[in-house]
Amino acid sequence: MKYNKLVRNEIPRIIKEKGQTPTCRIAIPGERRNYAVEKLWEEVREYADAKTKEGKLGELADILEVVRLLCKVDKIFFKEVDNARKKKAKKRGTFSEWVILEQVV
Repeated sequence: MKYNKLVRNEIPRIIKEKGQTPTCRIAIPGERRNYAVEKLWEEVREYADAKTKEGKLGELADILEVVRLLCKVDKIFFKEVDNARKKKAKKRGTFSEWVILEQVV
């Protein structure tokens, strides 16, 4: 089966332990961001489909791991992301009140 997607570092070893043969390569710098963004979308879709707390936790962990990877690719410290989150929360609020904007006239 063909995948052509970013996977965690230990996935090739795990596949080998199952008696299968993975074909892998290391992404070149110019394509890394695109692979990471695609992986982020994949993990968000999997989170949306998760039914159990354990499944949701696993997918949120994957999302966070990909966000950390994107920070590295874009030379952003993860702490900067959290600081930006705090700044936006102070200026524009959070999502905690579940406000749905339906229309602006």
